[in-house]
Amino acid sequence: MDIKEVIEHLPHRYPFLLVDRVLACEPGKSIHAYKNITINEPFFVGHFPHYPVMPGVLIMEALAQAAGILSFKTMDNKPDNSSVFYFVGIDEARFKKTVSAGDQLHLHVEMIRRMRGVWKFKAEARVDGVVVAHALLLCAQRDVA
Repeated sequence: MDIKEVIEHLPHRYPFLLVDRVLACEPGKSIHAYKNITINEPFFVGHFPHYPVMPGVLIMEALAQAAGILSFKTMDNKPDNSSVFYFVGIDEARFKKTVSAGDQLHLHVEMIRRMRGVWKFKAEARVDGVVVAHALLLCAQRDVA
């Protein structure tokens, strides 16, 4: 999936769109996507100007966005204005290495289960094949008024 198709499957937009491309997606099973980290990222202005590091919460958000694409592909659906796919939990999160400008953050997400509108995923972020963060993510689709 190129960026045009990514945008069709996520409601996020700049500066909060954290998936650049999907390399592989098997609906109902897994997704492999990536985000190119550049020095122009808005968070580097304040985190940290003397040593630019991607905030861990944004690594988790990038993984959640990849999970969102996997969910929409699994449902054979696209986001619309009638619902939102919320991040409702992060379990067992660990940050192993820093992510900085020039890195390509690979997002690997596996679906564990889907029950009563709540989805559970095993997620792992890697740079150059090395795990930089991992967690279990919970997401839920909710109708909006």
